[in-house]
Amino acid sequence: MSSATQEIKRVTTNTLQKMKSSGEKISMLTAYDFSFAKIFDEAGLDVILIGDSASNVMAGHETTLPITLDQMIYHAQSVIRGAKRALVVADLPFGSYQSNEEIALASAIRMMKEAGVHALKLEGGVEICDSVKKIVSAGIPVMGHLGLTPQSIYKFGTYTVRAKAETEAEKLKSDALALQDAGAFAVVLEKIPAALAKEVSQSLHIPTIGIGAGNDCDGQVLVMHDMLGINNEFNPRFVRKYLNLHEQIIGAARQYIDDVKSGDFPSEKESY
Repeated sequence: MSSATQEIKRVTTNTLQKMKSSGEKISMLTAYDFSFAKIFDEAGLDVILIGDSASNVMAGHETTLPITLDQMIYHAQSVIRGAKRALVVADLPFGSYQSNEEIALASAIRMMKEAGVHALKLEGGVEICDSVKKIVSAGIPVMGHLGLTPQSIYKFGTYTVRAKAETEAEKLKSDALALQDAGAFAVVLEKIPAALAKEVSQSLHIPTIGIGAGNDCDGQVLVMHDMLGINNEFNPRFVRKYLNLHEQIIGAARQYIDDVKSGDFPSEKESY
């Protein structure tokens, strides 16, 4: 059987667990539309996250707070059509799960039924464990998120590194264990000291996905706009830019403008 006709094997939560056990690192990026999801999927990405960072990079908001569940469902519907192999995880946005576990479950069911994603991500520790248990009990996989949790930015008041102080570090460690006990299949650790992330990763039997949390997590995630260099205004130390699409796209657009104004485009070959 040729590779073209071989069945594509979907990455699952069980796949990620096996990857942690074998020491294979997990690759994860955000995507918000069909086209990029399809490209990342073809590249062999393990996990695609429809992040509520869509509020920033797609809608232009200052924080992740304004994006709604309806808007997240729209982005998730677009992404799932392009992903044939990757595990597709969607953020539940601010306000859709914090009130109580019944509201959290209702939001989770809407996302799963209307978008068809494979799992959900929720921010928070012990405070949301009842909701995590409720969602997981309905058969919906949940990924946790600790450290810098952007939905709580007004509580923190800053985007600086979290859990540097011993008290906060101890809470993060207990939160990670609580999420695991509540049934989470993985935990994102954002912008915390590398030594703490290593300790947490070793203490859990579920995978950890780091962003600004060092190299000892079981996987890594970046926002696609940062990794591709589309966003040239956000340059934290944890982002590695693999392209500089901001400059390349501006250059292409300027060339197009010049070609249109000079009459060079369309040429005879580009006309009917």
